[in-house]
Parts: sequence; C-alpha cells; structure tokens
Amino acid sequence: MTVRQNSNLRVVLLSEVFCRNMGYLENMLPKSLARLGVEVHVLATDLPPGYRQKSPADLYEGFLQSWQPGTAQTSDGFTLHILGHKQVLGHVRIAGLREKLRELSPAIVQTMTPIGWIALDAACSKLSRGYKLFTGCHHHASVFPLASRTAPIWSAARLRCLAVRTLPGRLVSLATEKCYAITADCAGVASRFFGVPRCKIEISPLGVDTEIFHRARGTREVVNQAALRRKLGFSDSDIVCIYTGRFTKDKNPLLLANAIAQLQAAGKSFRGLFLGNGPQAAEIQKCPGNVTHPFEPVHELGVFFRAADIGVWPAQESLSMLDAAACGLPIIVNHTMSAPERISGNGLTYRLNDLDDLIRALLDLQNSLRRREMGAIGAERMAREFSWDSIALRRLSDYETALHSRSCAPESSLGGRSFEGTS
Repeated sequence: MTVRQNSNLRVVLLSEVFCRNMGYLENMLPKSLARLGVEVHVLATDLPPGYRQKSPADLYEGFLQSWQPGTAQTSDGFTLHILGHKQVLGHVRIAGLREKLRELSPAIVQTMTPIGWIALDAACSKLSRGYKLFTGCHHHASVFPLASRTAPIWSAARLRCLAVRTLPGRLVSLATEKCYAITADCAGVASRFFGVPRCKIEISPLGVDTEIFHRARGTREVVNQAALRRKLGFSDSDIVCIYTGRFTKDKNPLLLANAIAQLQAAGKSFRGLFLGNGPQAAEIQKCPGNVTHPFEPVHELGVFFRAADIGVWPAQESLSMLDAAACGLPIIVNHTMSAPERISGNGLTYRLNDLDDLIRALLDLQNSLRRREMGAIGAERMAREFSWDSIALRRLSDYETALHSRSCAPESSLGGRSFEGTS
C-alpha cells in the first residue's frame, strides 16, 4: 500500500459501539485511513457490542472490553474516544456528541447509519461546524422485516417506519454528501425505508484486513498452521470446516455440526472447527467430529482460517466470510445471501437450513484441487477489491472531492458503484 501524507485532514467516525477484538468497520477503516496520513478519531458509546441481542450475558465473557465514559486511547494510528449514552424514545444517543465535535472540529464526519439520533445529531451539528457529512447503511433486507413483506403504505408498520425512519432519514440526507451501502439490498433498504435519495447512495462493500487475512506466506506460516491443526486434533488428511461467530439459533452453526456428524458416520474425513460461544455450544460438542474453541481476537484469527480447508456460515451473513476467502478458503453460504460477489468463483450455496443440501455442498468440495483453485480465486479477489486499504483510498477520494466542492460531487467523480435500484 502506498502511504500518502494527508495530515491536514481530520476525520471523525461515529459508532454506537466499539470492540478492539473484532474486525468491524469502526476498527478497520480508521486504521487504513490513518495509514494514508489522515488524522482519524472514533467516537463511540460505552455500550457493549451486541447489547441489542437477546443472547446470554456471558456469551462474550472474557472477550469484550468494558469501557468507561471519558476513555481516550490511541492505537493503530487513530484515537478512540468513549462517551456516555442516553436512551431517548428507545434509541441510543451519544452523550456529549455535539461538544466533542466542537472540540475536535473535523473536516469530515462519517456515521454508520443514515437514521437514528447519532445521524440526526451529526446532521444538526453540521449546521454550525461546517464539516462534510457521510453516512452508511448496513441493514440487510434479511434482517429488516418490512423489506421482505408486502404491506400497504397505510398499514401501521409502514406508517411507523415513515415517522421514525423515513422522514428523519430524509432530513439527515439533506445534510449528507453520500451514503455508503455495503450491498445492493442494503441500498434498497436505505432508499425505500430510510429516506436516502438514490443519487446519494453508493454501494461500498465491507473489507478485509489483508495484513491479517491472507494465504500462508513463507515457511513460518505454513509451519504454524500445521502445528495448530495438530493441537486441535486434526490430521493432514482431514477436511476441516471452520465457522466463527455466535453459536445462536439465528446463526445456526449446529446445522454444520450435524452435517459433519453424518459425514463422519458415512466414513468421510470431514471435521468441524467452531470458534465462538453461545447456546448451541453444548449440542455442537455432542456431535462427533466437531471441535469448539473460544472467541479469538481478530489479529489472531488468520492462522485459524489458514489451518482450515472450507469456511461455512449456514445462516446469517458474516464478515468472517471475507476473512476466510482472503485466507484462500472456498466458502459455503445459504442461497438467500444478498452479496453474491463474495462467493463468485470461490464459493457454493445450499438451501437455507436444509441439512441434506448442506451435506451435498460439502461433498462438492471434497476434492482438494478444486478447493485450492476456488480458494486462490477468492484470495486474489479479496486482496484486489475488498481490502480495507483499497476501500480507504476510495473513501479518501470521496472526502477530498466533497471538501473541494460547495455541494455533493457528481456521481462520475466518486469511487464505487452508484445505486440505481427500484423501489
């Protein structure tokens, strides 16, 4: 990566939560922007990641760092500021956000969403601070119920959405230069339900830290991955299928464990490796051929992917799909996944929650040569199109274009793909 000096540009990223051990946008994009010479600050609340989820309280025990308001830390080239939070009308607001923005006086502010109090407060502060505002949309249609059902505009659900999402989102968009949707279906949600004009939406995928996630480089990494396989109890001939994330019903890794158990019973050399924790852990451990392992910090995950042969995420999408692909693994996902570019040439789909079809997909990857060929395609594409470094370069170009114009820059001068979907 070519590093540019851009020390005069100060960027603030607003995030509801922050976890150092995870590989989310709020960790990785600031790191890559900082390597380009940008002064980056991340403002987040003291809430833990996953606070909205109905998972057991000890799901991330010993893995997540707890924060105190007023904390400020600098690492990976950017500064993290932890502020307090308020619950207003059931939604999170960053306490003291306007004052912190006044103190930092950024040229660019980037939010993770075009709706909610954080986006509204950032849009209001822009009136007095004069920075350029960018937003994002990470809401997939699969987890946004209104996007997958036909409800008349006068229905209670649509009217509520109009009041609490569409109209506030349209107000935020009046102050916004651009909204980055991570997939086409996220762009559709932003346009149809969050009030974002299509002309301001750009599809910009989430990325991979290719410093961490890559195919084995040199003898040392080859030796390390072989040693890890032995430590976990896998032989050289085993076909190790890895899953990382929560062991919960919505993610459903138990389906993979059951598939591995059936393949073992049929004399096939498939094994399962599950990194994470959750309610399905005990059932996974009962399935023959499967090994569970606690959550690992993001900077330790690369060796686990390189020690495996196939990446499998049976239900909801995960950023780990990209990480596994960058490490040269072919991946298996369900047929409803909304980002087919993640598996083009390097992955297979199966019918969601269909055990027999998942077994069929696993057997399709039984041949080691096919796995290597597909894995090479994925690793090359992840490095070329999905690295956080390349995404940061495109974002920086957008930021600089916005700063050199009085209004939103024309589509032709901005990186990524514009969204021209239908409602």
